[in-house]
Amino acid sequence: MVFSASAQVPVAAPAARTNYLPGNAVDFAAVLPPAPQNGDARDEADRRIFRATRALQGSPRWQMAADDSNLGVPAMLRHFSCSLDIALTPQQAPRLLALLQQATREAAQSMAQAKNFYKRQRPFLVDEGPTCVSPDTVGNSFDYPSGHTTAGWTWALVLAQVDPQRAVPILARGRAIGDSRVVCGVHNASAVEGSLTLTSAVVAAAAGSTAFQSDLAAARSELAALRSVPHAQPEAQRCAAEAELVKSYW
Repeated sequence: MVFSASAQVPVAAPAARTNYLPGNAVDFAAVLPPAPQNGDARDEADRRIFRATRALQGSPRWQMAADDSNLGVPAMLRHFSCSLDIALTPQQAPRLLALLQQATREAAQSMAQAKNFYKRQRPFLVDEGPTCVSPDTVGNSFDYPSGHTTAGWTWALVLAQVDPQRAVPILARGRAIGDSRVVCGVHNASAVEGSLTLTSAVVAAAAGSTAFQSDLAAARSELAALRSVPHAQPEAQRCAAEAELVKSYW
């Protein structure tokens, strides 16, 4: 048993990792629409959206998109702090993080299989336009479906189960992480939409496992304990500005 640094709440150390899904992946082809083909209606829509959203360069939404590209644990906790109404550190919530990270690993497996199957080019390689982060940050990885969206939406779906009373703002913030990839110009809109569908399927399947439900119960207890004592809250002005940007979609 350990204690958090900022709140004297006993926190159990996370148990050894257990897969939630047999085979640790969902058959992407069973739930994910095929990637758009060059010149079809979905491809043309993607290209129009990419060109239109380049006008956001330098805007507050562009800046948020750049910040959302950071998927490190401290950054992810900050991304969701306003919707959760609590500012957490990784050390405070080991059981919550164990749940989130395991669910994300399993969703990422299905995402990676689909990405490597479709091998769709990213939008900035098809049409010229600025991106909110360096193209070097995505390396040679493909577009469809979006890995960042997988991470953001997995966290949102799981956190909404940990804290159902705050499910609506949590899900809105998770959706915005996917939207940020479109704003940033590093993913097509279809890649984000596809990732939302596939990730939802993985998390729904994972939630039926005994291991997931056990980890979920532990995470709920941990968060409730942290909230039962004085705790850090996100800065109100930042949260108000973020809420407006989340509503703006693209």
